[in-house]
Amino acid sequence: MNQVVLRTPAGEAPAPAASYDDLVARVRAGEFGPDPSTQRIAVAFSTRQSVRHEGREGGYRNEVLSLRLGAAVGSCAVEPGELPDAAIEDCVGADLDRLLGHELRPVRVAALDTYLMHVRPHTPANGARPWSLPAGSSLRKSRARARAVTGLIDVVPGARVLVIGVVNSLLEALRERGLAYVPCDLKGGTTEWGEPVHTDAFAELERCDAVLASGMTLGNGSFEPLREHALRHRKPLVMFAQTGSAVLPGFLGSGVSAVCAEPYPFFWLDGGSGIVHRYHGETPGAAR
Repeated sequence: MNQVVLRTPAGEAPAPAASYDDLVARVRAGEFGPDPSTQRIAVAFSTRQSVRHEGREGGYRNEVLSLRLGAAVGSCAVEPGELPDAAIEDCVGADLDRLLGHELRPVRVAALDTYLMHVRPHTPANGARPWSLPAGSSLRKSRARARAVTGLIDVVPGARVLVIGVVNSLLEALRERGLAYVPCDLKGGTTEWGEPVHTDAFAELERCDAVLASGMTLGNGSFEPLREHALRHRKPLVMFAQTGSAVLPGFLGSGVSAVCAEPYPFFWLDGGSGIVHRYHGETPGAAR
């Protein structure tokens, strides 16, 4: 398979994106590789999942839009039931430049993720460090992924982490590290341990020492304010990304301190072993 060569000097990574819109503009200008108007989506599909791990009281549902370009699959999670069926049909055969300007944000994010997966796959040459997930139950794999994610948060024990996108395995892993947390999710509710889940993450930012956020923030439009806050306050921002796994490494050094990237197929789709890809950037104000 032919690899796409980046339009950057040999041995140099592209400069960090100044904003989400800046990254999109650079992609559309062909800075990272071929003109996206020449790249057409062959396959578009959605994946729906409902889960309740053994031994857990609560469960959750996922729905993800994915687009395929060659060997690359890019994704964006949506709230279950919110993606019109027509959106999938609209993507098939469309060029990526058109989809980057689509009226639906999840389509735009999935298109950007697909393009960047195509030109900057998760390889060591592009800064990715593989982390193996064991075969086994969904809970075993969830806990293994949680350790990969939370290990990227460079703070001292006792620090308070704002968690945006509540995953109980992540909260469990933070507890094991001796870190406090403030759970936030638009769905509200309570955690596995009966803790209230806040619905306004921005109201909690000032009292937290670090932020751990889902890539779903790309799909709902809350990523940019989070990135700007982290950059302005030199606060660690770690992203765990099924949505936008190839997009978020582009912000390392521009507000994002680390990324745990998990492209399709996700850990909950297969009982076999798997891999996530960890990216490390500079951690503002980190304890050494």
